Amino acid sequence: MLTIGKLGEAAGVKVPTIRYYEQIGLLPEPERSAGNQRLYGGSALDRLAFIRHARELGFPLDAIRDLLSLSDKPDQSCAAADVIAKKQLTAVKARIARLTALKAELERMITQCAQGTVADCRVIEVLSDHSHCAQNHGASEAAG
Repeated sequence: MLTIGKLGEAAGVKVPTIRYYEQIGLLPEPERSAGNQRLYGGSALDRLAFIRHARELGFPLDAIRDLLSLSDKPDQSCAAADVIAKKQLTAVKARIARLTALKAELERMITQCAQGTVADCRVIEVLSDHSHCAQNHGASEAAG
């Protein structure tokens, strides 16, 4: 059995994150010691490693919840898991497209920079007025 600190260390996850995953139901409530300390078994470590890896791949928490639910029923078809993974791939491709557009816009701004005074700075001009951008680079996605 592992304490929450040892579990976090073993899985590479911080203690507050483990508590959060318990709170939102991604991890089950742990057993408790006589002193009310959380105690975790190997299955909790496996589940936490799964969650961490899925997060590293960018899966949102709702998708991870669905994938965990599927993994709890190993005799089911994996079609639903494929749908979730394909949706994530589509999101990654869209993000790459936005980032590529951002890269191109930043390169264009820097190339057009006059290297003079701030009053003539193309970077400041473009940042001040989105209409000076060469393409729509997903400004609404910058916050997300």
